[in-house]
This record gives sequence, structure tokens and C-alpha cells, in this order.
Amino acid sequence: MRGNEQKYIREAFDSNWVAPMGTNVDLFERDLKTYLNNVHVTTLSSGTAAIHLGLILLGVNAGDEVICQSLTFAASANPILYLKAIPVFIDSEEDTWNLCPIALEEAIIDRIKLGKKPKAIITVHLYGNPYKIEVIRSIADKYQIPILEDAAEALGSSYKGQKCGVFGDISVLSFNGNKIITTSGGGALVSHSEDIKSRAIFLATQSKDDAIHYEHSEVGYNYRLSNISASIGRGQMEILDEFVNLRRKMQVFYKQLFEDVPGVYVYDVPDKDYFSNHWLSVITINPAETNGIDCNDLRLAFEAENIDSRPFWKPLHLQPLHQDFPYYGGNVAESLFAKGLCLPSGSNTSEEEKARIQNVIDCVFKTKKKIKIKSLFSKNKSLFENNVFVNFFSKIRLETT
Repeated sequence: MRGNEQKYIREAFDSNWVAPMGTNVDLFERDLKTYLNNVHVTTLSSGTAAIHLGLILLGVNAGDEVICQSLTFAASANPILYLKAIPVFIDSEEDTWNLCPIALEEAIIDRIKLGKKPKAIITVHLYGNPYKIEVIRSIADKYQIPILEDAAEALGSSYKGQKCGVFGDISVLSFNGNKIITTSGGGALVSHSEDIKSRAIFLATQSKDDAIHYEHSEVGYNYRLSNISASIGRGQMEILDEFVNLRRKMQVFYKQLFEDVPGVYVYDVPDKDYFSNHWLSVITINPAETNGIDCNDLRLAFEAENIDSRPFWKPLHLQPLHQDFPYYGGNVAESLFAKGLCLPSGSNTSEEEKARIQNVIDCVFKTKKKIKIKSLFSKNKSLFENNVFVNFFSKIRLETT
């Protein structure tokens, strides 16, 4: 929080608008509309609510199939189950770690052969890194399947200069407490027409028909964002670009920190067309190149110093909840989960905290080097006994370079 959040909250209290409507809701939606370049924005109680309404607006019903990226948080797929629809999970590709175009088209062709053409495709910008926008869109259009873009982690990211959150037929944002900006809890549905926005508001406010009394002809939901939460969002929008820059600086911090550590890869965009907010900085560790150090070793070392780090999202097709649903692709997502770690990435990470992080990383990898050197001493005991020092210290130099 940077200050103006309290100002806008005070305005809401002073005007006595604390319900899920009011000036701050309207102005927060206006700010998002401007930021995303003139789309239609409906603010809601969560990003999950936005996905749920998005699927309804795309015509998903019970028994329909919906394609979903497997390497993502459970909230991307849970709304499919709310509707009693069937998720079809797709592997990641190795460039962006997002939805694999090859596996996607294989799945679509196979489901069509089975008489089960998917009703929608849920795409995700993993950890803020955009997916392969153009190739996924071309496949979706080829088979006339709409895209629901899950940009929950990607506000502030862009592809070829266009902000994420506008690439889907319907898109969603999240303002949960851990996102790039927050309303404490909240989300938004982004669309390209005023009609879809009006329909989204109708569904999100209990589907009240146009009558003087409370008339309801269809199921509705209590999904609208409160005026108080929108007050926080207005203040956060004023510093969104600053927060994106701070997250990107954390990414640079980790890139430099691991620059000379073989076997550690810092997840990044594939080329200059992609711009990531780096909502989370994440790494993969290959133990074969780090003398046996794996992501769990580093996680436990952080934990011992009261520093939080987490494994990647566990692929949804591996979750007990989803074990009976179709899956297409190889083992890219599974492999990333096995060797990946999400690092502390907050916009407010202090220099002191960065020093603590760096100290743990240095200790973990340098300690392993010391163990290797010690092993070399024991293996070359005869060198000492025969006073053949030149050869021995040459080997020591190679080990420590």
C-alpha cells in the first residue's frame, strides 16, 4: 500500500457507499479500461468468479468439454467443474512453459473425432510470462473455439506491445492479495463488447430481472466487487507500473545471482516480442549439473532462514481431483514441476532481505563445492604421500574455477 488507497477508502466511507456498487467501482473499471486500451471491464469478487462467469458467457454447460493448460493454479480449472463440464488438460511447451500448440491441436482433433468438440480453451500466462499468442489464436480460430484468457498473473505483461488481458474472446484478471496489484480479494472480466459486460453484471448481481420487485428467471451469482475493495484498486492502479518495474528488478537480481551457477535456469521470456511483469521469479535446477543440489535442498535452506519459497504449481492432470480427465502431451509440465522453485519476488523486497536471500544461495552452492573439494582430497591422498603437488593443485584449481 502506498497511500492513496486510504484516501479512496475514506471517500467511500464518507459517501456511505460500502456495497458492491458505487463511484469507486466505476472509476476502478475506467482505470483498467484505459490501461488495457479501451476494452470493457467488469470488476468482480475474484479472478475465479471471472473465469466462472466467462465460461457461462461462452456457453459452457454440463457435459461440455473445456481445454485447459495443465501447468497452472487449480482456480483456472475449478470453474469448469462448477458447471459440471469436463476439463481436458494440455501439456506445456518448452519456450514459454505455457499451452503447447502441438498438443492443443492433437487434443482438438481427437475430441472432435470422439464427437466432443471442446466448447472453450482456457489459456494461461504462467507466472506473468505470455503464452504463444498468435499460434494459439490461429488454432482456436481454425476450429472455431473461443479463448478464455486467464491473465490473473499477467497484469502489466504484454505481447508485441499489447497488454495481456485483451487476447481472449473473454479475459480475466485477478487482484488477490498476492498479485501484482491487489484489492485484498477481487478480479475482473474483460470483454470486447458492451453487451457482454452488461450480461456479466446481470449474472454477477443475482440475475435480477428488470422489474420493480425481485424477479429471477435464471440462476445468478453474488460476484460483484465491493466499493471498498475498488477503492484499494484505484490507489493500486496509480502505482501499477512502478510495481511491474520492481518485480522486473527482482528478476534481474536473480539472473545476476545465478549467472555463474551451472545447472540453474531463471525462467524468462523467449524473445523481445514478449514482455513479462515477472509476477514471480522462478528457477529450475538440474542436479546433474549442480553436484546433486536440487530445488528441495534450496527450499529447505530458505525455510531454515525463515524465507518462503514454493514448488511450481503441480500440473492439474496429476492432481487427485483430475486423475480421470483426459490429458494430451508429453511430460514437460511434469518435468518442470519436479525441478522448479518459485523464489521470493515481492515488490517491496528490501535490500536487507535481498542480502539474506543471496546469503542462503551462496551458502547452498558454495557448501557443495567445499564437499566436492574435500572428496578430491580423500581421492588423491597418494599425491600428498608422494609429494606430487603440482598435479594435485591443478585439479583443485579446475574444481574451484
